[in-house]
Amino acid sequence: MKFEEAYRQYFDEVYRFLCKLTGSRALAEELTGETFFKAMRAIDHFRGECELSVWLCQIAKNTYYGYLRKNKRIVSENELAERIETAPDVLEQVLVSDAADRAKQQLHALPEPYREVFMWRALMDMSFAEIGVLFGKSANWACVTYHRARKMLLERMEEQDG
Repeated sequence: MKFEEAYRQYFDEVYRFLCKLTGSRALAEELTGETFFKAMRAIDHFRGECELSVWLCQIAKNTYYGYLRKNKRIVSENELAERIETAPDVLEQVLVSDAADRAKQQLHALPEPYREVFMWRALMDMSFAEIGVLFGKSANWACVTYHRARKMLLERMEEQDG
């Protein structure tokens, strides 16, 4: 696939991902351009071990984190939680209820890699195979990690509701 085709095919997906991650359309647009510039320079290193969209979103995430470091801006966990618009199963149920703030806090209190696996699945609806590739693990590892994160989140919410 030519780079121009990849740009046309994946621009919207990367932009939407960055919109959710940054909470700012203007910043997302700037970082999307930077993401594709970096991808263009590194396309020779793409080994095809994952979907191109996964690779691009990983570059986008790293570009955003670089932006935060460069600007010495630390995003609070609550601010990141505010950016999650929808999520499968558990979060979809709790985010629409009056327990939304607590659910967001509990999500961001999850230890790594549970939090990040859950968010990749929630933000990007990535397959377990794609998530496994991001972490250098198997699809089965990603599936188990996601379901453990989901279980932890449910248990924490139940404990909180007492």
